[in-house]
Amino acid sequence: MTTFQVRPPAFEPVGLAAAKAHLRVDGDDEDAVITGLVAAARAHVEAVTRRALAVQGWRCVLGAIPRDGRVRLRPGPVGAVTAVAAFDADGVEVAVPEGDWRLAPAEPDMIVLGRLPAAPNGIEIDFDTGYATAEAAPAPLKQAILMLVAYWFENREAAALGAVAGPAALAFEALVAPFRELRL
Repeated sequence: MTTFQVRPPAFEPVGLAAAKAHLRVDGDDEDAVITGLVAAARAHVEAVTRRALAVQGWRCVLGAIPRDGRVRLRPGPVGAVTAVAAFDADGVEVAVPEGDWRLAPAEPDMIVLGRLPAAPNGIEIDFDTGYATAEAAPAPLKQAILMLVAYWFENREAAALGAVAGPAALAFEALVAPFRELRL
């Protein structure tokens, strides 16, 4: 199974004004740098937690249909499945109607595939994921973004490899730890 982003986030969970206030920056000279740091920090927090913090589009590609027909979509939280397609022996895409799959009610990030056409060349599942608004994103994860932005803003050079974890790294880990999804 491979997943990749097909549509970037619709917004940043931490806005420029909030980041500038956290950094105690007045003026507009550093706006482009701060905006870039916010996007990079969000992407890092998303990678660490396997959660999308803002609405974005993703595609899950499977080489075969799972025997039990269940596929956990990541990153979460999944808002909607927008398309399911199967690929026949000739590699031709066959759209799968909505009645042949559903999101599992008890596990909203799980799609259950029902009656599907033969798909010897696999399937693709397109889905929207992430929190609907900046306000809906978890506050600890937004704080982790602000901490990374502040650290990177003050330390613009590359970090030393093997450096001992400092207070900023430990605080970041404490903020994101409850949201990490462990892999088995």
